Amino acid sequence: MFSVGQEVAAGPRSSGFPEWNRFAAVNDEFVPIHMDDDAGRAAGYPGAIIMGRLQWSYVHRLLREWLPPEGRIEAVALRFRAPTLRNAVFDVKARVLAVRPGTERVFADLEVWVEDGDGVVSAPGTATVSVPAQR
Repeated sequence: MFSVGQEVAAGPRSSGFPEWNRFAAVNDEFVPIHMDDDAGRAAGYPGAIIMGRLQWSYVHRLLREWLPPEGRIEAVALRFRAPTLRNAVFDVKARVLAVRPGTERVFADLEVWVEDGDGVVSAPGTATVSVPAQR
């Protein structure tokens, strides 16, 4: 299932007000810098910026869609380094760094990241996933 160097990508996407509004409603995150361009500019950004937890959810979705049904996401961590603006094109990607066989499960340590349309990484991170060990 896992091999060192293996890469997976969600494919280019854009996220705008409809997605942000749904996410904010579910998570009670109607923070002005995420919903209003003027508030984003007042905070020093070019406009409204995507919620960090929404970016994290896109990473989670990539991993969930890549893993088989019996796979598990063990851990995910992201560092937000640059804002992603409303309607900007971005992609979510992952690369297998290490595979660790266990008695019950096989674990893979991953590098994960969100990058913009120019390939600039705005949110680098790590993840660990697992699948049942073959018997």
